[in-house]
Amino acid sequence: MSGILDGLLGQLGGPALSQISKQIGADDATSNNAIAAALPVLMGALAKNASSGDGATALINALQKKHDGSILDDVAGALGNAQTGAAGAGILKHVLGDKQNAAAAGVAQASGLDPAKAGALLSMLAPVVMGALGKAQRSGGLDAGGLAAMLGQERQRMPAAAGGLLSMLDRDGDGSVVDDVLGMAGKFLGKR
Repeated sequence: MSGILDGLLGQLGGPALSQISKQIGADDATSNNAIAAALPVLMGALAKNASSGDGATALINALQKKHDGSILDDVAGALGNAQTGAAGAGILKHVLGDKQNAAAAGVAQASGLDPAKAGALLSMLAPVVMGALGKAQRSGGLDAGGLAAMLGQERQRMPAAAGGLLSMLDRDGDGSVVDDVLGMAGKFLGKR
């Protein structure tokens, strides 16, 4: 079975990629590299948050209330909607907390994007990622424990497929996530 991240990468091509490039003012190749760096960061952060009981419960509550997967029906249209970016900013606050700027800087350095554009990209992608998780949660009938297990499996699956990019922010515990994101993104982009 293809992982959630693989499915998202597939959905963020074509018209969706063009829309992202237009929104962030980058060419398609740079946008594609930035997406490839940003999605694993978001999925890894969600997996880490869901690894605690309270985090998994909070995530499943958010999915059930606001993220049914319908955003995936028209990804390009959703990405062109200003409300998607505003919703994404709120998601990033919960998922990345005070590490948002460092994550954006890491994605920027890995892809060649300006850090502000990388931050905007993360905001655009966050609702799409949540929609994909919501769809998977509903289709699998997952409770909080099942969702945490699914994200854990996704996180384990991706290092082999993505060169370790799904390892969580600040994996070396040094207090800085930039070195970790850059190292992970460099490995992933080198294997694409």
